Amino acid sequence: MTAHYQVHGDVAVITLSNPPVNGLGLATRQGIVAGLTQAEADPAVTAIVLTGAGKAFSGGADIREFDSPRAVQEPNLLSVIRMLEHGSKPVVAAVHSVAMGGGLELALGCHYRVAAPGCQVALPEVKLGLLPGAGGTQRLPRVLGIEPALNMIVSGEPVKSELLARLPGQRLFDRLAASADSLMEESLSFARSVAALRPLPLVRDLPVSHPQGDAFFQFARNMVKGMAGPYPAPAQCVDAVQNATRLPFEQGMVAERTAFLNLMLTPECRALRHLFLAERAASKIPDVPADTPLRSVQTVAIVGAGTMGGGIAMNFLNAGLPVTLLEMKQEALDRGVATIRKNYEAQVAKGKLKADRMEQRMALLRTTLAYADLAQADLVIEAVFEDLGVKESVFRELDRVMKAGAILASNTSTLDLNRIAAFTNRPQDVVGLHFFSPANVMKLLEVVRGERTGRDVMATVMSVAKTIRKTAVVSGVCDGFIGNRMIEQYGRQAGFLLDEGCTPQQVDRAIEKFGFAMGPFRMGDLAGNDIGWAIRKRRAVERPDMKYSRTADLLCEKGRFGQKTGAGWYDYAPGKRDARPSAEVVAMIEAHRAALGIQPRKVSDEEIVQRLLFALVNEGAHILEEGIASKAGDIDIVYLYGYGFPAHRGGPMNHANQIGLFNVVQAMRRFARNPLDDAAFWTPAPLLARLAAEGATFN
Repeated sequence: MTAHYQVHGDVAVITLSNPPVNGLGLATRQGIVAGLTQAEADPAVTAIVLTGAGKAFSGGADIREFDSPRAVQEPNLLSVIRMLEHGSKPVVAAVHSVAMGGGLELALGCHYRVAAPGCQVALPEVKLGLLPGAGGTQRLPRVLGIEPALNMIVSGEPVKSELLARLPGQRLFDRLAASADSLMEESLSFARSVAALRPLPLVRDLPVSHPQGDAFFQFARNMVKGMAGPYPAPAQCVDAVQNATRLPFEQGMVAERTAFLNLMLTPECRALRHLFLAERAASKIPDVPADTPLRSVQTVAIVGAGTMGGGIAMNFLNAGLPVTLLEMKQEALDRGVATIRKNYEAQVAKGKLKADRMEQRMALLRTTLAYADLAQADLVIEAVFEDLGVKESVFRELDRVMKAGAILASNTSTLDLNRIAAFTNRPQDVVGLHFFSPANVMKLLEVVRGERTGRDVMATVMSVAKTIRKTAVVSGVCDGFIGNRMIEQYGRQAGFLLDEGCTPQQVDRAIEKFGFAMGPFRMGDLAGNDIGWAIRKRRAVERPDMKYSRTADLLCEKGRFGQKTGAGWYDYAPGKRDARPSAEVVAMIEAHRAALGIQPRKVSDEEIVQRLLFALVNEGAHILEEGIASKAGDIDIVYLYGYGFPAHRGGPMNHANQIGLFNVVQAMRRFARNPLDDAAFWTPAPLLARLAAEGATFN
């Protein structure tokens, strides 16, 4: 049962019990209806309290049902709310912890609402490319007023119940409970106090207007248009709220539902829903049960106080975990600590962090020059130079000093984790934790599972990722893992495009217009072009058959490593990050092209985008086939949070699904005919070829 019924004297209590957030799936809706029916039939019951078990009143609709008949199967949420409104006995919503989306709409359908302090209240549908579809745009303005309600609906951001309770004239909450612990007792008392009052109050009957009328909504529409980007939902939220002031309630509801159903069909909504589910699925490892015992992680050590090490340390300090930072020289240690403090001071200056909180975090940081001082840490993360020899010396030393049961993690972005684990006598304790730069900002964490990494280690680090607010995706061991292995093919295509006639700014402009945060050349300048140069040098030995454009090497031979040197694919003014086209780079590309005897051609933006994206897709298909990633959604999450892939496209694999894999394969065969490209690479991965032939998709 996902809804329980109990009677407390003369008050019936219906408790939603569908963990983790009491989602309003079909079974839960049926349970509510059953409870209401039973309460209506019992003459001893004079009032009803509706609440949620555990840590939520209700988090809203079950998104997994959205594309299934269960989403609209009766009783749907609209029918449940209608039953609440038309009942003969008052229903009091006892709201606590979380009341979001359909959960808030359910509460708005009740006659009264009592809220616990600290409850997170929101209509977050816009974050899925939707608007509220069960009356949220029609009822919330009636209890909060137009402007506060519209702000909540358009932003989707949660607001604390006590803040909403203080709004002038609000009628969302009839009472704010003294505490979460007293909520039920106070709700039962309140229900008894209103049991005999008639008529029963309905939110739908409340008047709603704005003093500036249509002028306000036009202003709001203009503001939203500037912020909404490619998403259609925010502007339609404004229209729906305006309908609440213009139309009779039932007509406003029909318009809201029509807009909701239309938005459900948009590619933006499909992409956002895909990512929502993919992110939650990424945390689940098929052969690691949810009840796998975890190792205790109360203290953390980090080897290396450079940019990555310092950024990684901040994640744990932010979570309240003590960190010991190791370096080989005092000046490097001092420099690393100064950078951490500078980063925190910048947050304080922007009002994002209070000064006392900064000092609390800094007080958790210890420094040392001796490995022995790391011995009792529960988790140690190596963040040193990306060289296997350097990693070997670190891990042999960690193996010598660390206590039994400590987790030994490497921040390597490309190297063979199995070889790193073999430097120790405890390969079951070794795991890859690949943070993305800047590590204190980027949300992605690639968790690299070695062939002998323990299941309890995997379960533990996935839990730790949640503690430090990272989205973790599991990768198997290969050169570059998921993200960097794919981005190498993306970068190779970018180089070939320069050889054929493009400029760096044309390539960047095309992919940024598609929606990427930045193109491959601006990204290279930000990360440091010397990083890719080192990888290509290694490739020349390990994979001499792999074809590259020479332009990136020529750039590095000029010392143009990017923003850190003030010159890369673009020119940068001292201390500035604004990328300016470089005449020197264009001349270098043209000279190289001429030396190869290549006649430049005009390359369309469409071709640029397809070659870059389909390079990702084909390599992603190889990664899936090899089991490096277990799900296509994992790859999409890596690219969303690690590489700036536009969320409204849903990630490279989802985007390929939307285009149609047959069409992707046909384009790849065209690219293979280009004599300046790498024809062998454009042979479709076997998985991609098979799915395209079957008319199937990545899943």
